[in-house]
Amino acid sequence: MFVKKTISKTLKVLLHSSQNPIFSHINHKAKNPPCTYTQTKNYVDVYMKWKKDHYLDSIDHIHMSIQLKPIISLKNVIAQNPNGCVPISDVSKKGLHFDVKVKVARFLRQYPSIFEEFTGPQYNLPWFRLTQETVEIDREERKLYENCKEDLRERLKKFILMSKQKVLPLKVIQGMLWYLGLPEDFLECLDMNLDGSLRVVEMEEGLKGLAVESNERFLSVLQRNAMKKGVYSNEPMEAIEFPLFPSKGVRLRRKIEVWLKEFQQVPYVSPYEEYSHLDPNSDIAEKRVAGFLHELLCLFVEHSAERRRLLCLKKYFGLPQKVHKAFERHPYMFYLSLRNKTCTAILKEAYCDKMAIERHPVLRIRNKYINLMKESEVILKRRRVNNPYVERPKLDLDLDCADEEERVELGRL
Repeated sequence: MFVKKTISKTLKVLLHSSQNPIFSHINHKAKNPPCTYTQTKNYVDVYMKWKKDHYLDSIDHIHMSIQLKPIISLKNVIAQNPNGCVPISDVSKKGLHFDVKVKVARFLRQYPSIFEEFTGPQYNLPWFRLTQETVEIDREERKLYENCKEDLRERLKKFILMSKQKVLPLKVIQGMLWYLGLPEDFLECLDMNLDGSLRVVEMEEGLKGLAVESNERFLSVLQRNAMKKGVYSNEPMEAIEFPLFPSKGVRLRRKIEVWLKEFQQVPYVSPYEEYSHLDPNSDIAEKRVAGFLHELLCLFVEHSAERRRLLCLKKYFGLPQKVHKAFERHPYMFYLSLRNKTCTAILKEAYCDKMAIERHPVLRIRNKYINLMKESEVILKRRRVNNPYVERPKLDLDLDCADEEERVELGRL
């Protein structure tokens, strides 16, 4: 009797398993593509405790980027003025445009090594101009953009070619210019900046977009590095192992270790290749998403980005709704930094293997601006120590033109 019950249970398990796509692939090989087994592997709930990385949390050009972006925007406004200086009234009401959280005048005064304040010729208004060091870096920056125009345009093409339709709205591109290292007025001078393979098109909902018309086939950074090592021959459905960089003191559970080894053997689909035939719930689709994020961060100046800024890309790049989970499921590839009260995704390979990814040409210029930011901190600290009770000079302000912050101070007199 006991034997009969056991046989009955075994038959039920087998019958239930026969409905699984893996078994159907065995019985119906002719109807299914060769990658069916890969696309129907079981989902493993990967969860690893977040581990702080002091090195990645201390990289200045990543974590000072939030303050640097409005500094460069304000610098450009002053540099483009024919007189090389502007009154505070020209920028005081544009804090939202520059993404400045405090009064613009106060923000400019936080960086005396970049912006120099003086009393203007009219109404005794505070005016601002660039320091000599900033003028020299700005000149070097403009020369760099001119010399690296082809390289920067190539990066933009790659960014667009990763999208579903090989076209992106101008507003999406505008939001990514900072990360791609392009000048912020790039889209304002399209006639000068575009070549024959890039053109402006009309998109749905009345949006204007930028499309790429080129038959050139790009290889991802992963593909190029694997070919250099001789472990990849660029064949269809060929596997590429992701470079992994474990955090110190983190050990994986046995189940996750097994899953990770199997995941590395899953075929690699380049972000520049067609992916519509992939099952979105399969390991191969997940590897395509991880490969897309890897290539995207390779194109960015700091090889990092605020995670929330990447969410607007889901619609145009065929990313899953919970694409942010990819950073948590692959902590050996990506690191999530929680500095500056935001979540920043960092590509580990760019900082753990500096020979693997090409250094972005704009990064050197940004580091020079960051050095001036640090110098400003020293200047302000010295002022506080040497003159703890000194008051700022009182200006005869025109209430109709002066910055609101100056009006408050004037009213207290």
